[in-house]
Amino acid sequence: MDRFVGQGRLEWWANQSICLEMYDIDITVTVDAVGKWRATGRHANALDATQREGWDFLMEMDPHFSIAFPGEDCGGITVRVVEAEDETLTLVAAPDWDGSVSVTFDLT
Repeated sequence: MDRFVGQGRLEWWANQSICLEMYDIDITVTVDAVGKWRATGRHANALDATQREGWDFLMEMDPHFSIAFPGEDCGGITVRVVEAEDETLTLVAAPDWDGSVSVTFDLT
């Protein structure tokens, strides 16, 4: 396979047991001659105000998601998501990401 065009699902996991949110995306994945893949996409459905607020919060906290493709129950590939101003998503493989993140909340 050198190209996949279809749907996928981005999953944001708080830990190994709790998936906080899932977002369906239209995605295009290409694989070059040496096996390196690149992926771009868009949300399959426009996010409403509440969904957008949740998306922005998760992206600010940690832009790493698992990606699941059709037929998969949960994501197995960890990707770092970058969103452009036109809402195009770029997904970059993050194989060395260990799932830890340091977050500070200001509750004052």
